[in-house]
Amino acid sequence: MTRQELYEQLNYVNHSREKRAYYAQLILDTPELFTHALEILFMVDDARSNRAGWLCEFVCKKDITVLHPYLDLFTEKMSTVYQDSALRPVAKIIEYLALSYYKKQDPLTRKNLPPIHKERMIEAGFDWMITEQKVAVKAYTMTSLFWLGTETDWVHPELKRIMEDGYASGSAAYKARCRHMLEAIKRFRTQ
Repeated sequence: MTRQELYEQLNYVNHSREKRAYYAQLILDTPELFTHALEILFMVDDARSNRAGWLCEFVCKKDITVLHPYLDLFTEKMSTVYQDSALRPVAKIIEYLALSYYKKQDPLTRKNLPPIHKERMIEAGFDWMITEQKVAVKAYTMTSLFWLGTETDWVHPELKRIMEDGYASGSAAYKARCRHMLEAIKRFRTQ
């Protein structure tokens, strides 16, 4: 399938789990299609960018290693995504990467995620934390930054400050995630 054919198929992808799972499985069965999905995701002004993001997220949820050959592209371009419905899957993919690297300590992710990629993830994450973003983006980003901060000393204090500054004006969901992350930082620092 060419990029144009995948682009046309994105017309049939919607919020339903069934459709996203079907097309994600198509990519898992033919991993070279993943590059096309990423290219469409990074067509940031295109209405189908978000649909490509949904597919990429579903693929990464099932098998994060599909992303590994494209980590340079992904980490270079992720901060260009700005549409809410495309940014949420990007933030979720970063969370999957952080969890795979730090919590699961997956050997393939640890081998394929060098410091430059983690630095880009931290930079994008803090950009999203200090700008107007939906709660889901900030929630996934808090988790990612927590895990990245287990290796990069300055991340936790900065994340803590940002969460505390935004706590009073945050939604109930934002406050709940902040409480969870603040407790996780506290536990990590007392180990």
